[in-house]
Amino acid sequence: MLFGRGSWPEASRIAAILRQETIGGALLLAGAVIALVWANSPWSGSYDALRSFSIGPAAWHLDLTLGTWAADGLLAIFFFVAGLELKREFVAGDLRDPRRAAVPVAAAFGGVLVPALLYLLVTAGTDGAAKGWAIPSATDIAFALAVLAVIGRFLPAALRTFLLTLAVADDLIAISIIAVFYTEALKVTALLAALVPLALFTLLVQRRVRSWWLLLPLAAATWVLVHESGVHATVAGVLLGFAVPVVRSQKAGGPEAGPGLAEHFEHRFRPLSAGVAVPLFALLSAGVTFGGLDGLGTALSDPIALGIIAGLVLGKPLGIMAATWLVGRFGRARLDGGLAWVDVLGLSMLAGIGFTVSLLIGELAFGTGTPAEDHVKIAVLAGSLTASALAAVVLRARDRVYRRIHEEETADLDHDGIPDVYQTGDR
Repeated sequence: MLFGRGSWPEASRIAAILRQETIGGALLLAGAVIALVWANSPWSGSYDALRSFSIGPAAWHLDLTLGTWAADGLLAIFFFVAGLELKREFVAGDLRDPRRAAVPVAAAFGGVLVPALLYLLVTAGTDGAAKGWAIPSATDIAFALAVLAVIGRFLPAALRTFLLTLAVADDLIAISIIAVFYTEALKVTALLAALVPLALFTLLVQRRVRSWWLLLPLAAATWVLVHESGVHATVAGVLLGFAVPVVRSQKAGGPEAGPGLAEHFEHRFRPLSAGVAVPLFALLSAGVTFGGLDGLGTALSDPIALGIIAGLVLGKPLGIMAATWLVGRFGRARLDGGLAWVDVLGLSMLAGIGFTVSLLIGELAFGTGTPAEDHVKIAVLAGSLTASALAAVVLRARDRVYRRIHEEETADLDHDGIPDVYQTGDR
C-alpha cells in the first residue's frame, strides 16, 4: 500500500519533528528575506563587509570569513542532526522495513537523478556549467515544511511522513555527493588524523557518556581535521551523527529502558540547528544584489540559472513521480484510500524547494563572490518560489479531500489519544 499509515510511535515522533522544522523554516525564510532586502538596500556595502569579515586562528588555517563559517561551521550542526535522523530512521524507524523504505528512498533517487540530467541538458555547451549539476538535486525540508504549514495544514499524515523521509534520504545522497564530487584536493594525513578524535567520540557515546566537556572538544577536533583534509567540513557533522547509538545496549537496559542517545542528542540539537544554524546560514548566504530588472533578467537568462530552475520546477516532480509510480507498478501496490496521484504530484512539486544545500553546492561548484554564484542564488530563489506556488495550487485544490481524511484520522483517536488502528496492530 502506497502512503499507508505507519506505526503510531513513529507517526508521533515525526509529528514532533515537523513542528520544530516548520518553526525553523519560518526563521529560515525570515533570514533569507532580511538578507535579500539588506543586499539590495543603500546599506548593501555593510552586508558584504559582514560576510567577508574574517575571524579565527590563522595558525590552524581557520581565519575564515563569516560567510564561510556559516557554510562550513553552522551547517555542520545541521548535518549532525541530519546524521542522527538518518541513523534513527534506518535503525529504529519505519524505514528499517525495506518495503516501507522503498518508496521514499526510490523517490529521493529519482528526485536527484532527473533534475541533474535536466540541468546538464539545459546547460550543455556552456563552459564550466557542468560542475553545478547537483545544485537542483536537494530538497530543503525546513523551507518546504514552512510552506506546507501555510498551504496544507490538513495534509494527511502519510503524505507528511513521505515528504520528511524523502528529504532524509535526499540529505544522505546530498552528503555523499558533496563528499565525493566536491572535494578538490584531498590531504590524506589530515583525514586519517580525523579518525582519532572521531573514534574517541564514538567510544564515549557508545558508553552513553553525555559530558559536553569531553564530547565537544573531540567533535571540534574532528571538524577541524576534516576541514583541513579538503573534504567539506559538514561531512564531519554527519560522521559524528552516525557514531551516536540509536538503541540502548543490553548492558544499559536494552530498548525497553528508554530512548537511545541519538534521540537525546536530537532533542538537544534540532532546535539549535533549525532555530539558529540554518537561519543564520540563510542570512549570511542568501543576500544577492539583483541590479534592478536588467540585472535580474541577465541572471535568469544565464543557462546555469535556467538549468537550476528547470531542475527544481520540472525535474524534481518528474523524478519523484516516476520513481514512485515504478515502485508501485512493480511492487503491485496501490494508493491508500482517498488519495490520488495528483496528491503525489503536489508533494513532488513541494520537494522542488531547494535552498540550504542547493546554495552550499552552488558555492562549492562556482566559488564565493563569483557572478555564477550570484546567478545560482537568484535561480534557487526563483525556482523555489515557483515550485512553492505550483504546489500551493495543486494541494489547495485538494484541501476538501484532505480535511475529510484528517477528520477520519482524528476520529480514530480514543480517550488516550492513541488511534485504535494502531492498538489492534492493523495498518
